[in-house]
Amino acid sequence: MPRLHILGASGCGTTTLGRALCARHGWTHVDTDDVFWLPSDPPYADIRPLEERVALMWRLLDAASDWVVSGSMCGWGDVFIPRFDMVVFLTVPTDERIRRLTLREAGRYGPGGIEPGGRMHDAFVEFMAWTAQYDDGAPTMRSRALHEHWLAALPCKVLRLENPTAEGAVRAVQSALLSKTHAS
Repeated sequence: MPRLHILGASGCGTTTLGRALCARHGWTHVDTDDVFWLPSDPPYADIRPLEERVALMWRLLDAASDWVVSGSMCGWGDVFIPRFDMVVFLTVPTDERIRRLTLREAGRYGPGGIEPGGRMHDAFVEFMAWTAQYDDGAPTMRSRALHEHWLAALPCKVLRLENPTAEGAVRAVQSALLSKTHAS
């Protein structure tokens, strides 16, 4: 029963890896953005209250035997740490993350949506400035420092993947799970 958590900076591929693993193996995928944020238009504007967030995550995880959670849960999701079989930490260079995020946001908000004068331009600029701070940001924000501190305290295996291809990441996780199974 694999129960995985995949985290890293925005744009490093946590959701892509989570979806790929779940599609390949029939596991359940939960993205923390769907739990952390309330549905809104524009999206990602209203944070779900902590108690509701934790209760929703419990329901989603309890409904499945095998699951992958992608995104960051540091702090608010610490209650779920004992349930993790393994945590995967993805790192990707900032310039590549910014490129990926720009493509994603342009696709999400349509032609001109993130361009100057576009409906989401200001939010896009703010988001990009925030995510560009990941490597050097303070441990009080979603940053490398916060993630490293959180990872160091985990009781489970941590698999670190640096700038993997999507398929390479899937293979690395599968290999780590297989070696964990054989070691038990």
